Parts: sequence; C-alpha cells; structure tokens
Amino acid sequence: MSVAMSLPVHVSVLLDEVITALQPRPGGRFIDCTVGLGGHAAAILEEISPSGRLFGIDADPDAINISKDRLSDYSETVTLVNDNFINLEAISKRYHIHPVDGILFDLGVSSLQLDTAERGFSFHLDAHLDMRFNPEQGLTASDIVNRFSEQELAKLIERYGEERHSRRIARSIIQNRPIATTAELAQSVQQALAGSTRRGRIHPATRTFMALRIAVNNELQNLELALKQTPNLLRPGGRLSVISYHSLEDRIVKQFMRHAATSCLCPPGTVICSCGHVPTLKLISRKVIKPTSLEIESNPRSRSARLRIAERLN
Repeated sequence: MSVAMSLPVHVSVLLDEVITALQPRPGGRFIDCTVGLGGHAAAILEEISPSGRLFGIDADPDAINISKDRLSDYSETVTLVNDNFINLEAISKRYHIHPVDGILFDLGVSSLQLDTAERGFSFHLDAHLDMRFNPEQGLTASDIVNRFSEQELAKLIERYGEERHSRRIARSIIQNRPIATTAELAQSVQQALAGSTRRGRIHPATRTFMALRIAVNNELQNLELALKQTPNLLRPGGRLSVISYHSLEDRIVKQFMRHAATSCLCPPGTVICSCGHVPTLKLISRKVIKPTSLEIESNPRSRSARLRIAERLN
C-alpha cells in the first residue's frame, strides 16, 4: 500500500481565508512554498486554471510525490519542486517564475509527517528519533539528543520550545542516554517534569519535541531568509500569505511584514528621515486571522494556526 493510500483525509487549515487573501484569478501565477499534501494548491489551481501556473515547493520528497498524485488533473499547470524554500529566489529564477500574483507559506509539521511513525516526529507513535523534513539532510533529532551537552540541550529546548523547565529536561535526557526512540525521549521528559505544577491540554513532551524539530530543520532561520526574498518575486498588488502555528514563527512573520511596510526606520524623535528605507509591502490584515470555532471543532490541529497577509506595493 502506498503512503498516499494510507493517509487520512487531508484538511487544509484556513483554506477559505487563504483563497480570500491570495485572490487567485484565471491566468494567475502563484508559489506554494510548503505544498505539503496539496490542499491549498488544489484550491488555488481550481481558480487560476486553465491558463494559470502554480509552483509547489516542499523539502519533503514524500509530500511532493503525494501532491503529484493529488494534483494530477492540473499536470499542465503545476510544477512541483523538491527543495527547501530558503532557495525560493533561486528556484524562481531557474523556472522563470517571477513576477507572481501570490506566495503562500503554511509552516510547521504536516499531517503526513506527524502520522507516519517512521519519520519520528510524534511522541504518540514510537519510532527512531529522526524529525528531518528531507531524509537526505544530515542532522537528526537522535544526533542532537545523544551528542549535545546538557547546557546545549537546555538552551535549545528553552529557545525553540519556550520550555521553562528546559534544564530539568536536559538533565534527564543526559541521565537516560542513549535515547533511541520517540517513546524513550517522551519518557525522559515526563520523568523530568514528574511532580511539577504544570497543567493543560498538551503532552509534557510537546515543547521539547517542537524544539528538536525546529533545530533539526533550521526552521526559524530558513523562514527569516525566505521571507526576505518574497518582495522581489511579487508583482505590484501581489499577495503574501503566511500561516504559522506557534509564537516564534508568528513573531518572525509579524516583524518582517511590519518592517517591510514601514516608511521610516529612523529612531523615534528623528526630525528628518535619513534611513532611506523604502517600504515594499502594505499590511492587509493588521490583526492576525485565526480559525473559526467551527474549523477547530472539525480539525483540532488548526487550533494554533495564525494567518497574516501583506501586499506588494508598486
């Protein structure tokens, strides 16, 4: 049985809001920087066909293969590229894509990755610690867990997981090494937090697993570098839409869009502007867009999603 056949029905997060934000029209050209299982891409292609073009990028080769099947009806209008979106501008030049009418990022880990045990993303499915978006990458979660010092682990878990008990968790990991599987790691985290006053809906290991995944895939740095490339690829009036799933991602997106939309970056109180900054974007949604209660009820994984939108200036 193929991976695609064993997958549950895929539900794209904030789908209607994304289509409203990007305003796809027949003949339009769009880039989906995280094509995943192709849900957003299919909705965009439906609007821009038959003369439009969509370029889907994903670091995960499994996602590219599944999207290829899902989007087979649009084979003449879609190009799928197995690459990291940090290379967005280079990909655009290689395929003569730009200028485009819209660019979409749907960040974080996908249902495909979470629900495939051997990928090692989830503490709900026992497997070897991996967490790589692209299996060709060198660094794995196992490398970090078993090779980093206690201080390095604590810093990483605190920074990327925003975990206040990072030192206790790092100490427990060191004491339990070697750690080979997701279950062993989750158990080490639970041991560290035994007796803590933490309450809530999330599993105790959630933040630690998120921190490792972010570090393995260099997610935040890649996002910062990719966002900086987007204004050069959008036509005037073209839209940038970004869905994030945790505060670190959303902060980067928010700061980038506000910086790109600001006319002057001089210190407060400066009488005459001397920074020379020229805004390239304008904010379409000053307030972040969140899923409705109905969407959260039907797709609990959408709960933390946040959508921000900006438009390319002339």
